[in-house]
Amino acid sequence: MQLNLSDRILKPDFQGEFTASILAAAASPDLISFAGGLPNPVSFPIPEMEAATKKVLEENGVTSLQYNATQGWPALRKWIAKRYETMGVYGVEADDIIVTNGSQQALAMFGHAFINAGDEIIVEDPTYLVALQSFHVFDPCVLTVTMNPDGIDCEELARTIAEHPKAKFAYLIPNFQNPTGLSYSQEVHDKVVEIIKNSNVMILEDNPYRELRFAGTATNSFGAELGEQCCMLGTFSKIVTPGMRIGWICVRNKELRAKLLGYKATADLHTSIFSQMVIAQYLADNDVDEHIAKTKVLYKAKSDLMVSCLRKYLPAGCELTPTEGGMFLWVTLPNNLSSVDLYRKALEKGVAICPGDPFYEYQRNVSSFRINYSNSTDEAIEKGIKILAEACEELINEQ
Repeated sequence: MQLNLSDRILKPDFQGEFTASILAAAASPDLISFAGGLPNPVSFPIPEMEAATKKVLEENGVTSLQYNATQGWPALRKWIAKRYETMGVYGVEADDIIVTNGSQQALAMFGHAFINAGDEIIVEDPTYLVALQSFHVFDPCVLTVTMNPDGIDCEELARTIAEHPKAKFAYLIPNFQNPTGLSYSQEVHDKVVEIIKNSNVMILEDNPYRELRFAGTATNSFGAELGEQCCMLGTFSKIVTPGMRIGWICVRNKELRAKLLGYKATADLHTSIFSQMVIAQYLADNDVDEHIAKTKVLYKAKSDLMVSCLRKYLPAGCELTPTEGGMFLWVTLPNNLSSVDLYRKALEKGVAICPGDPFYEYQRNVSSFRINYSNSTDEAIEKGIKILAEACEELINEQ
């Protein structure tokens, strides 16, 4: 039988190939993986989640095991809406929240709602590889804007919007940007707000790591100033548990929210109501801020150790972009060496990293790569960075 597949599914999926390899590396017991963005399992609140699960089944067993509304569990949406006050956004209501299967589904929903083939969208350069992968399904024209150490290049953003006034939206990650780990300064944040206010461009703000800041000060969400012109993504994957796949999108425009709900109802009817109710019960019975505070202490120690090892073992000429939170560090090789070549060489030695190429829409053979510090033991960090440094040395000598 010959499969008559769609043109869409037959397109090469550069970012998708790397996503699959990252997950495979993370699951391999024979590799030291710095490739994925996995939370440390030490941070998982297992006893508390067990108690929440038991309580949900005892008190609302039938409801938790039955079909439910597409938009999500009301108690959970109410908690999320209130949480936006910690990001400077007031007046968010439970009705503004749509619970999704991780924030990744929200990316797909947004792409479905906004992108016709050939439509222009704006992303940071580099940006989250899964976002690129999700948007590519809809065949957009992707406009890229450079990331600077203090955030997106505002002059370039303003010029891009002026030259492309019909761009549908800009996808931005203002805190601990994936992959660079950089955060927007207050000055950059304020400039972005002014640029966007004077345009017809929607902001899609992705903020999965904001709660994991262990140094410095976070800016407020763009939603504080931009109102309906900003849709905000969030997730419990980084602060509670990734396995339940509970994320959300905050949409304060009623027309857009109705369209997104219509699409989600067709796509999956609703996100697991059982998982939503367990998360909601956990949040009702526990101090999540105390839990996050413990996680931040853990991650700061991991980050400090990895930075120390990188500075100790990497060859001269390698540059490191430290971070004030999140899960990643961004490293650049000297002499325009290819991070893909390093990825292959390190993988042969039993260490997985994520090369920079899949985070860029157009650039290839880039010299930078992303490494994750949150999900490794101290021993694995020390051993893995030593091996990575050996691979770097070999690559430099081969050149």
